[in-house]
Amino acid sequence: MTKARLFAILVIFVLPAWLRADQTWTLASSTLTYHISHPLHEADGVSHAARGEGICTKGTCNFLIAVPVKTFNSGNSNRDLHMLEVVRGGQYPLAVVRFRLPAAELQQPVIRADLEVQLAGRTAEYKQVAFHRADQGKDVRVTGTIPLKLLDFKIKPPSLLAIPIRNDVPVRVDTVWRLQS
Repeated sequence: MTKARLFAILVIFVLPAWLRADQTWTLASSTLTYHISHPLHEADGVSHAARGEGICTKGTCNFLIAVPVKTFNSGNSNRDLHMLEVVRGGQYPLAVVRFRLPAAELQQPVIRADLEVQLAGRTAEYKQVAFHRADQGKDVRVTGTIPLKLLDFKIKPPSLLAIPIRNDVPVRVDTVWRLQS
C-alpha cells in the first residue's frame, strides 16, 4: 500500500471518527409520568420540565437528567401538594437520574442501563432498565419505564382511608435527545 493511499484512508475513515470521539447529547424535550395506584383510584403526574445532558468520552457516555419535583402535575392540586410533602420537595427540589454506558450501546434499538436515582434525599439503583431508541431525523427518541419503588427511598406509601398506595410508582420516560455539533 502506498503512502498516499494510506494517508487517504487515514483522512477519510480514521480522522473523522477520532474528531467525533467526544460527543455531547442534550435533552431537547421530555415527558416524565409517574403512576400511583390505590384500590379506590389511580392517578398520573406529568412533567415536561426535565433537563439533561450526556457526555461521551473515550467510548463511555455519562448521562444526567434532573427534573424539579414541583413541576409534576396530576390534575389535583391537593394530591400534588401532598406529593411534594411526601418526597420532601422543599428540602430536595430535584429528582435526578444518572447512568453510564458504553457509547456503542447508544446505537442499539434497546438500550439497557444501570440507573442511579436520587429522590427525597435518598439514592436507589435500578439495574439493566430497558429503554427503546428510535431515530427521528437528527434527533433520537428514547422511551422506557423506571421501576421506582417508594420504599427504595425510605418513603412510607401515603394512605387514603387508612389504605396505602402501592409501593410501585413506575415512571414512564419519553425523551428526545439531540447530538450537539
